[in-house]
Amino acid sequence: MPVIELKGVSHSYASGVKVLDGVDIAVEKGEFLSILGASGSGKTTLLSVMGGIVKPTEGKVYVDGEDVTAYTEKKLAVMRRTKLSFVFQFFNLAPYLTVEQNILVPALLRGKSRAEVKDDLDGLLAYTGLTARKNALPARISGGEQQRTAIARGLIVKPEIVLLDEPTGNLDSVNSREIMELLAKINAEYGVTVVQVTHSERNALYGTRIVNITDGKICSSPVVRG
Repeated sequence: MPVIELKGVSHSYASGVKVLDGVDIAVEKGEFLSILGASGSGKTTLLSVMGGIVKPTEGKVYVDGEDVTAYTEKKLAVMRRTKLSFVFQFFNLAPYLTVEQNILVPALLRGKSRAEVKDDLDGLLAYTGLTARKNALPARISGGEQQRTAIARGLIVKPEIVLLDEPTGNLDSVNSREIMELLAKINAEYGVTVVQVTHSERNALYGTRIVNITDGKICSSPVVRG
């Protein structure tokens, strides 16, 4: 059973602009899916629909076999806290919290104490190469370190699925490569299902499968990487 499945999903905004048009797509457990498309293709809206942030105007979205389009907002919020983590292009770190504190936020929101997640925290800091920077504020670290902090924050609650919106959009080529290699490693070693939307063909190649989106439609056959 796919961990995420969209059936006949369309979405239009109040202005009448249709940004998704009859999308059918399934994400299998443990895969790294790259959704490749240009700016304005609908890829960010598609990711938001997958994560229960945007409710489609037509069609069904299933997460672990459950129709989440029928969920209340409260139930969607619980799903987003327990099953999914999001990593965004602009990092979204709290500027007055240290690297360590930013990573801890999702665990604390779930009622966990720092002591309860200490081993996981220390492991993630080491895994993402942030141990020496754990007491630094976001303004004092590089863009690549900020994105690694955002990734570690997404993993602290041990989600089934990580959804990424242009994860290297604000990074130079060296940091972009390091982040993509880290994501591929997390997918392979942690077994976390990863879905990224990107305009970068180079980044898309890190996925185990690539699909293309144009004008809100999945417009080509899936490409499976070796």
